[in-house]
Amino acid sequence: MDESVNVFGEVIETCCDNPATGFFRDGCCNTSDQDVGSHTVCIQVSRDFLEFSRSRGNDLSTPMPDFEFPGLRPGDRWCLCAARWLEAHAAGMAPRVVLKGTHRRALEIVPLRILREFSVDLN
Repeated sequence: MDESVNVFGEVIETCCDNPATGFFRDGCCNTSDQDVGSHTVCIQVSRDFLEFSRSRGNDLSTPMPDFEFPGLRPGDRWCLCAARWLEAHAAGMAPRVVLKGTHRRALEIVPLRILREFSVDLN
């Protein structure tokens, strides 16, 4: 696992424990070389984003009990693939971002200045 550091170089904060999120399902947007999707952006789910994601073939709102996945609802937090966040941004559907819970490796795909515009945890 890569060092658990957020976009500010600080210890990464938990994104969400319920439902458990992240590539490792540890509640954090931790990553490693095995995480080819780079599940590194901690988002606050919106209805528009859920619809966008479903339109791209990734239905995050439907429960999948076999995988202990309850389905996401607006307001939930989730570790999203950085490239999917960037795709949603280009389509005008990007969800808000929790920067203190976003892994620094997200910056390999999405510039910090763009993530800051969508931050829910900066004053």
